Parts: sequence; C-alpha cells; structure tokens
Amino acid sequence: MKRIAVLCMTMITAVALTGCSLSPASQPKRYQAEFLTLFDTATKIIGYADSEEIFKEQVQIVYDELEKYHQLYDIYNDYDGINNIKTINDKAGMEPVVVDEKIIDLLLLGKEMYQKTDGKLNIAFGSVLSIWHDYRTDGLDDPENAKLPPMEKLLEANKHVDIDKVIINEENSTVYLEDAGLSLDVGSIGKGYAVEQAAKAAKEAGITSMLMSVGGNIRAIGVKGDGERWKVGIQNPFDDETEEYLKKVYVEDISLVTSGDYQRYYEVEGKPYHHIINTDTLMPAENFRAVSILCSDSGVADALSTSVYNMTYEEGLSFVEGLEGVEAMWIFDDKTIEYSSGFEKSLAD
Repeated sequence: MKRIAVLCMTMITAVALTGCSLSPASQPKRYQAEFLTLFDTATKIIGYADSEEIFKEQVQIVYDELEKYHQLYDIYNDYDGINNIKTINDKAGMEPVVVDEKIIDLLLLGKEMYQKTDGKLNIAFGSVLSIWHDYRTDGLDDPENAKLPPMEKLLEANKHVDIDKVIINEENSTVYLEDAGLSLDVGSIGKGYAVEQAAKAAKEAGITSMLMSVGGNIRAIGVKGDGERWKVGIQNPFDDETEEYLKKVYVEDISLVTSGDYQRYYEVEGKPYHHIINTDTLMPAENFRAVSILCSDSGVADALSTSVYNMTYEEGLSFVEGLEGVEAMWIFDDKTIEYSSGFEKSLAD
C-alpha cells in the first residue's frame, strides 16, 4: 500500500481552493495533502482532524479508493491481474471481457448521459479522441512541426463511435465492443465518477469534513471544521488578468467541475487547439472559454461540464434549466459571464 505524505498548512493557495480561518484550540485543526500519481493530474485534499495522524488515515482512505478507479479506467496502461478499459479496447471485435462492477457502473452512467445529452458526451468516441491525443502530444513535443489531424482521418475514425455497439452484460459482468475499430475513452466522466465514489467511501468511514480537488474536479463533504461552508475558486482562463480566480463559490456536500480550453492544448500556426472535441464537428469546441457545473454528484457534473461545453449557450441553458439540482456558469471569450437561474445563489464575495 502506498503511504501519502501530508502537509499541514494554514492557508490554501492552489487549484481553486480558497479561504482560511483560525480555529480555537478546541476545534479540529486544518490539514492538506497533495499527490500527483493518479489520473495524470494534481490531487489536493483538505480536511479538519484532531491530529495529523488521523488526517493521514483519512487521506489514505481516499487515495486507496481513487487508485482503484485510476487503474480500472486507464486506457493507456496495463496492470497485473486487472482487466481495465484498455483491456476492453484491446479485445474490441474479439471477445467479451470480464470486468469489475466499477467499470460496469461507469459505462452504464456513460450510456445514460449519452442519451440525456443527445450524444454530446460519448464514451465510445475514443477512436477520434485518440487521433487528437496523438497529434497534440506530437505538437507539444515538436511545436515547430505541430499539425492538425486531417479531417479525412477524423471522419474515418468517426465511423467507429456507435455507443450501441458497447455491449454490457450485467449478469456476467462483461463488456464487449462489437466494432473492432471502436475504442472507449472515459476521460469526460471517469475522473468525476471516481471522485464521487471516493467521497462515498470517506463518508462511510465517518469523515464529515473534507474538500477534494482532483484535477479541478472539486467535491465537498460537509462544511469546514469551524462550521463555515467551503469557499472555492473558479480559475481565471484569461492570460492577461492578474486575478487567479474569476469567481468564488460556496460549496457544501456538492461538486463543482469546470471544463475549459486553457489547460490541455497545443498550438498550430499560433492558434491553440484544446482537448474538448465536439462530437458533431470533430474539432475543438469554440463557444466558450469555460463552463462550470454545480451538482451533487461529481460524476454527473463531470459529464455535464463536457457536454454543455459542446452545446451553444442557448442549448446549454435550456438543457441545464431542465435538470433538477444542476446549475451552470458560462465564461465567454469576450469575458462576459452568464449563469443558470440558481447559480448566483452560491457565489461568494
């Protein structure tokens, strides 16, 4: 079992976590842990505990849970004794793969979100996303020779994105990709889903006050040790601004997930191309700089942030307003901001 180093601190300064208050000696102390080993991103955990040792134990619970999902949802690496998403992709068109129910549950949610979003989120879109991934990687490694994927290549790959050919047998716990050219990519939902499951594990272990940020997927458990709500920041996507956070939001037992064009991208002839690919155009969506979703379930919030980012503002607003318990914020390229009807209630000063 990996042990996690825990850092005690008095002020939060990174990854959209803001605010700090001093507590009386009788109240739990505030601690933070950080690690970079899961989901190819930075994870930060903040909590209140009576001692650093207790907080370390709490963090270990979360880390162990996240690590399980990290391995199961990986599309690039194999792990001894584990059938994961990569295993399913490797067996496409060949045979069903027996998998952990954690994969079954995620894929069922993915199919549900595909229907709800009219295909804006498609976990069977891997054949197209893998092309963009390869060109983005090459472009980052060799910026002077960075290129866009040929549309002909993308269109050919897009012939192999039919989610109905992802055959799930719950009774036998198997997944079979009927199309040998089909490839699963759960990057738009897997991390958020894993965060939600880790939050459930934390609650079951008796943890009542914790804030998790896994690559910007933020999940709050309860309130801070002083009884106040957590206050988190939404990153400023504009390079010419001095403020690190564009807005700050109060969260309590809820998730805040943001999708934007400013983190994973490469440039071709001076123009940036980010990683959120529209399932209709097969190109990076260009409607917004960022979309943030408030939702009780981090997996659903993750899926919605991607799918709403790929909708027009009018489509996205109508879609979000039709969902119970979901709010959204849109940041446009001209720096204007729009909100769904209930989002502003959560804004902090």
